[in-house]
Amino acid sequence: MNAQEFGALPADGNPDALLSREGLPLKPIKMTLEEFLKSDLEGYEYVKGELVPMPPTSGEHGRISVNLILPLGMYVRENRLGDIYVSETGFRVDERVLVPDIAFLSIDHIPADLSKVFSIPPDLAVEVVSPTDTLLRIEEKAFAYLEAGTQLVWVLEPRSKTVTVYRSETDITLLTRNDTLTGENVIEGFSCQVAELFE
Repeated sequence: MNAQEFGALPADGNPDALLSREGLPLKPIKMTLEEFLKSDLEGYEYVKGELVPMPPTSGEHGRISVNLILPLGMYVRENRLGDIYVSETGFRVDERVLVPDIAFLSIDHIPADLSKVFSIPPDLAVEVVSPTDTLLRIEEKAFAYLEAGTQLVWVLEPRSKTVTVYRSETDITLLTRNDTLTGENVIEGFSCQVAELFE
């Protein structure tokens, strides 16, 4: 299955197919989870039966992601705790397929087959808020991760330079630039200053 079969792209492969000539969004593309998992579609999340385009991110978004992934990845690797995955890596989150900006899987949860979308949610999911994101969409994703078994979700907000830590629907903490972000019991021993993530 490919993008043309589902109308995601026309026969000429034009990636702008999800928009009309006037730049208005066309009707959402619907498919089943099984169809999505078997397809070769990239650049989408799968939410509630629909494809959600994942547009390219900004330079600020990329820089913030790198500011976290470098120390986090080094710590995880040095301590042999598991693996860190960058954006574009898909995780099955109940009936969704989500693509966190950064994800961590503990060594005990890494499957043998890495050639497909992960059939499990990450232990830690990190989302860096983009200008096109809405608070509702971000919260829905955070709660979806938690309901599926993710232990910790970090949401980095570039404008306010804050990190919201989600542990459950009732256990949410806002960290400001003077606070320290820690891996808690998910990535034990890891910590970094919130301010450093937004430099």
